[in-house]
Amino acid sequence: MNNQAFLEAIDNIVKEKNIEREVVWEAMELAMATAYKKNFDNKSNVKVEINRETGDIKIYAYQLVVKRVTDPEIEITVAKARKIKPDAVEGDELLEEVTPQDFGRVAAGTAKQVVMQKIREAERESIMTEFNDKEGELVVGSLSREDVKNYYVDLGRAHGILPKSEMIPGELVKMGTSIKVYISKIENGPKGPVILLTRKHYNFVKRLFEREIPELMDGTVMIHGIAREAGERSKVAVYSNVLNVDAIGACIGNKGARIANIIKELAGEKVDLVLYDKEPKVFIENALSPAKNLQIVFTDESEENALVIADPDNLSLAIGKRGINVKLAARLVKKRLDVMTLVDARDKGYDLGFVE
Repeated sequence: MNNQAFLEAIDNIVKEKNIEREVVWEAMELAMATAYKKNFDNKSNVKVEINRETGDIKIYAYQLVVKRVTDPEIEITVAKARKIKPDAVEGDELLEEVTPQDFGRVAAGTAKQVVMQKIREAERESIMTEFNDKEGELVVGSLSREDVKNYYVDLGRAHGILPKSEMIPGELVKMGTSIKVYISKIENGPKGPVILLTRKHYNFVKRLFEREIPELMDGTVMIHGIAREAGERSKVAVYSNVLNVDAIGACIGNKGARIANIIKELAGEKVDLVLYDKEPKVFIENALSPAKNLQIVFTDESEENALVIADPDNLSLAIGKRGINVKLAARLVKKRLDVMTLVDARDKGYDLGFVE
């Protein structure tokens, strides 16, 4: 390989692997030094210098200048060094060029192996750097393959692992199609970044809302919290500190277009929009929608436990199918909720004479 072809090869590696040029040069120098020691001299200290402009390779054997020699192969006394280099001092390196005439041919195989290893390491580091700040973010990839337990999502320079257990229950996907996923965790594995993906995490819903609703991105509307049972229902508490801004209306969109797009991405999962309120009792009542006409009584001084009184017509709505509505509402408001009728509450010994 002539120098021009060598320089072009460096350029190609830099572009294809998206790693810094100096990293490649240093990998080349390491490879050349390894090849020289393997094929020519494994006793001497060796350093390689490659001219970044011309591609010229020079190999130097060197001895370290010391006061007392313990290994004459790699060390030289100050007195002897000054016979070669008059101003030599302890700690200097005495260089001698030893570039073999046919070095390029002999070293090519060894150099390639070492360089590719270094490049793989640099590429893994580059990919880690690229994806590190994407943890906790929504990304779009394409389904490239699957095995018994996982789907593998092509994210560009890396593949993410989407466990089938992290899919929305009941949804169907096809290989080769694009898919939105939430990056739950990134780890530096022995073969490169391990990128774990999910579509079940509650923050997947949050990121979908942020993509679909501009008011969330500009701060006009805020998400207070999300509670989710993937595949069944999500409750999303929103509010706005801006006068005359309807937070729920902004999330629904014109003719329901915004929320419809989110529900479609969630494979038909139901989404309840809840208006957040600083008053805990009001927030609890809002969270238990679609039930209405509820009365909230805190049963402890810390207000961590609340009794919810519902009339018979609203009891089943407040609890929900298989208890999902009250379970999600409790998660959303971060309190323990007991829902029952007034008659049942009195039968269980609650003193609710003041509740009508």
